[in-house]
Amino acid sequence: MKHGKKYVDSAKLIDRSTQYDIAEALDIAVKTGKAKFDETVEVHVKLGVDSRHADQQVRGAVVLPNGTGKNLRVLVFAKEDKHQAALDAGADFVGADELVAKINGGWMDFDVVIASPDMMGLVGRLGKVLGPRGLMPTPKAGTVTPDVAKAVAEAKAGKIEYRLDKTNIIHCPIGKVSFGVEKLQENFDALLGAIVRAKPAAAKGQYIRSCVVASTMGPGVKINPAKISG
Repeated sequence: MKHGKKYVDSAKLIDRSTQYDIAEALDIAVKTGKAKFDETVEVHVKLGVDSRHADQQVRGAVVLPNGTGKNLRVLVFAKEDKHQAALDAGADFVGADELVAKINGGWMDFDVVIASPDMMGLVGRLGKVLGPRGLMPTPKAGTVTPDVAKAVAEAKAGKIEYRLDKTNIIHCPIGKVSFGVEKLQENFDALLGAIVRAKPAAAKGQYIRSCVVASTMGPGVKINPAKISG
């Protein structure tokens, strides 16, 4: 695969044989974010678990102290008596059957889906649409809750969900290049702390196998997993 000049220049800042300390890795990721837009910094964590087993799943949610830098569009499924509270908390879309019809028609202009428990029978019809995109609300992620207004406020404040993919890797944004190293590390520490606390009892051996940070258009920077508890 051929890379552009900016990527090639950025790659020169990285020693591929080195596993960096967290702050140093984030500093390099910031320096490699050379695009004309404010690039997102992402973390990719490979865990020593097997996602094929139910007792080794790792999934949850955490509020990043400095947010994600992205204005998330939040959709809420709730009965009418909760609509105003959800809107007051910052929800972008609130409704029920009419939203199901729009989504089934191909509309996907939202980033987070929250539902009250009494709406899950309705939302369940969207499993094949929302599930593959990681948008299906779940109690574990705090997106199925009676207090939809609180969940909306948390989403707007920077709450993100983390979950394993089929290769036992978690991919999550931790902010923008413009945040700088200090704020990115605060977000990194919050995310990795949550992942470590979510370690399944069935997990054996080294839990954090590898960790890489990268800006949207930049190369990956390896972090020494020994610097991360777990």
